[in-house]
Amino acid sequence: MKKLAKPLASIKPEYDFVVIGSGYGGSIAASRMARTGQSVCLLEKGKEFLPGEFPDTLLDASKEMNFVRGKSSSLENNGLYEFTMGNGINVFKGCGLGGTSLVNANVSIKPEERVMQDKMWPEAIRQDLASFEEGVNRAWDMLKPNPYPENKGGYPILKKTEAMRKSADYMSASFRLLDINVNFENKTNHVGVKQAKCTNCGDCVTGCNVGAKNTTAMNYLPDAYNHGAEIFTSINVRYVKKFQAYWQVFYHPIGIGRDNFDAPLLFIKAKNVILSAGSLGSTEILFRSAKMGLKVSKRLGMRFTGNGDVLGFGYNNDERINGIGLGKKGTDSIANVGPCITSVIDLREREDLEDGMTLEEGTVPGPIRSLMPKALIAFSRLAGKDTDRGIKDYFKEKYREFRSLFLGAFHGAVAHTQIYLVMTHDDGNGTMKMDQEGKMSLNWEGVGKQEIFNKVNGEMFSATQALGGTKIPNPTWNNLMNYDLVTVHPLGGCGMGDSADKGVVDHKGQVFDGENGNTLHEGLYILDGAIIPRPVGTNPLLTISALAERSCKLIAEEKGLNLSYGYETAPNSVGEQVSGTGVQFTETMKGYIGLGESVDYEKGFEIGKLENNTFEFTLTIQTDDIDAFVADASHAGKMIGNMIAPSISQEPLSAYNGVFNLFVQDEGDEKKKRMNYSAQLISPTGQEYYFDGFKEIKNDIVVDAWKDTTTLFITLYKGTTTDGVILGKGKLVIKVTDLLKQLRTVKALHPTSKEEGRRAIGTFGKFFAGNVFETYFKL
Repeated sequence: MKKLAKPLASIKPEYDFVVIGSGYGGSIAASRMARTGQSVCLLEKGKEFLPGEFPDTLLDASKEMNFVRGKSSSLENNGLYEFTMGNGINVFKGCGLGGTSLVNANVSIKPEERVMQDKMWPEAIRQDLASFEEGVNRAWDMLKPNPYPENKGGYPILKKTEAMRKSADYMSASFRLLDINVNFENKTNHVGVKQAKCTNCGDCVTGCNVGAKNTTAMNYLPDAYNHGAEIFTSINVRYVKKFQAYWQVFYHPIGIGRDNFDAPLLFIKAKNVILSAGSLGSTEILFRSAKMGLKVSKRLGMRFTGNGDVLGFGYNNDERINGIGLGKKGTDSIANVGPCITSVIDLREREDLEDGMTLEEGTVPGPIRSLMPKALIAFSRLAGKDTDRGIKDYFKEKYREFRSLFLGAFHGAVAHTQIYLVMTHDDGNGTMKMDQEGKMSLNWEGVGKQEIFNKVNGEMFSATQALGGTKIPNPTWNNLMNYDLVTVHPLGGCGMGDSADKGVVDHKGQVFDGENGNTLHEGLYILDGAIIPRPVGTNPLLTISALAERSCKLIAEEKGLNLSYGYETAPNSVGEQVSGTGVQFTETMKGYIGLGESVDYEKGFEIGKLENNTFEFTLTIQTDDIDAFVADASHAGKMIGNMIAPSISQEPLSAYNGVFNLFVQDEGDEKKKRMNYSAQLISPTGQEYYFDGFKEIKNDIVVDAWKDTTTLFITLYKGTTTDGVILGKGKLVIKVTDLLKQLRTVKALHPTSKEEGRRAIGTFGKFFAGNVFETYFKL
């Protein structure tokens, strides 16, 4: 599969729609808005993972784990698995191109109608549930959920599923196979992506290395790409601001070294902004935006819910379960583990809606299986409750524990353990707040003590009792840890409402302007789990998707845009073809510019120094393919970054459409070569400038090599080209300390291996050094 994300330096300064986040809400927004013919830019904080690139060992998985308290203020945190520790509740979510769809359990299930009729929803939704149902159907058509094909196509009936049937019979409860977003045949799908069939490896929640999981990276995102959306990863959006008729999205590119230089944020312009960074991410961005002056509802950060999530274990059952993923042991043959979740004991149709719940089985992903034998023994001693007794049963259980400890998780007690995932209805009274330093906290003290969670544990006990095992609750759900909960389905924080005093957004996700009334911010929307005002009592991905589909249709209608849904134009292959390994580095240069000087660089520098007209930049230079870069006579790379020129703009300028040429032969002098820099600049107040600079490398005095390669002569023009009026000239230099920092930013782009990455960097180094040597020592 080709990559969907473009190189950072390809980003444009302005779009019709900027979508922030690529989970279900963001991917749907990008797909649907691109289908209307609008220019769309999607910004994702995480990285892009292709099938085969997800961690399959504990060591690799640990490198992608990111632990933060509340929401971290760090600009560089970027692990695939993000754990947010709160007060009373903790959150696990995914961070990558595809959002949490990369690491969820794939379940597409509708909420009860009673959930959607609750008065927490805006009246426009309650009175028009047909539009919600239409959204469900649109999402279903794209995500292609289907049940696990028992005894079809070589797929066996799974032990864990049979155990769930037995538990359901014991509980006199409803059992069924779930519709899951998993592909069970080799094919090219409806948007042109080649997908392999599921191999039953069980590693859905650490990332599908087979390509069978129908994440948004397999459907909505390629569809957005097919219709012209531009996708960028490793972009940490901080806040949005309104300026005249445009929104400004301020962001920090992750992992390119700008943090080494304390570089300011970049920004792009958009007519419309759709926040889809998830319950925590969208809420945080809106909090930061409010600190920058955006008027929002006082309900921001309220009505957070964990969707009643409960994790538990039926440990060391008499029944074999095979609930352990294969990890690195995965093969192309169909295994006996199965997708993460395949079935449900549906306990929702109860007289009191709030007592309803769904109880599903799961699998432990292969990369962490080595932790399970000792951990489950410890948890069973700490909080476990055995459901059967007897000397014979006691020795059988001990023998199984012994086998797990010495033979591993595929044997004994762990292989006989059922993993339970339950969703129910908590009271939804969690809160998120941001302190003066800009750090967000998640607060819900005592949530785990709500009576509903005792009922959940009672149902898990019954399910385990049917199998003769030991019921283990969520390891943090105990008196010692104040009954803290863990959720994988965070919802709320920017809840819907009929007015600003009841919610943060209206029924279509448009953000209210102010603390009361119905005035809306034109062109600002939130489409993700953050807008859901209450728990839905089951897996929420289909609810989130249906609401996003509904909102996109309404947004298109309001703006007079034609939104089509067909797949007639889907290509046979989707994505950016990566031809080779690139190289990037980030450079800072500082100096002075003389305003009004249009001829002499040195004179401009002296005037600027005298008048203290400082000028500096931090630019990231990227080559997509180092071999092509070296072979091309123009040696052209792309550039992005910003420039600080207080005499021109009180706020930093963002640089786009930048071009960098390294060691280009001077047409008029064979002894000279040039490094050329050019870029379009935009200011937050709407002014546009054009920057042009060069380093002149000439064979005169060998000791000038340092000076020549670290001195840049600059010209600043008004407008977007060199045809504009010259505003000034000057000179910039690299300080030794900044050069040392610059060297630490050199990295390979999309290498196929560590060796290939080192080769690419070496090729760039040899090219640079060879040209310097050739110029200054040429006979």
